[in-house]
Amino acid sequence: MPKVIKDESKCTNCGTCVEVCPSGVYEKQNDKVVIVNEDACVACRACESQCPEQAITIEE
Repeated sequence: MPKVIKDESKCTNCGTCVEVCPSGVYEKQNDKVVIVNEDACVACRACESQCPEQAITIEE
């Protein structure tokens, strides 16, 4: 099962990961991006490749 790691020190809560994730792993709550469904991650790495701050890492 993939592990989603979000570096809070790099994340600007832009929401790109929310928009590109096909599995609904992320949600924006009160202007903050949170990982809400890590078990749904299919390791497509869309969030990792699209994050403008390189704040997301997917470990398999």
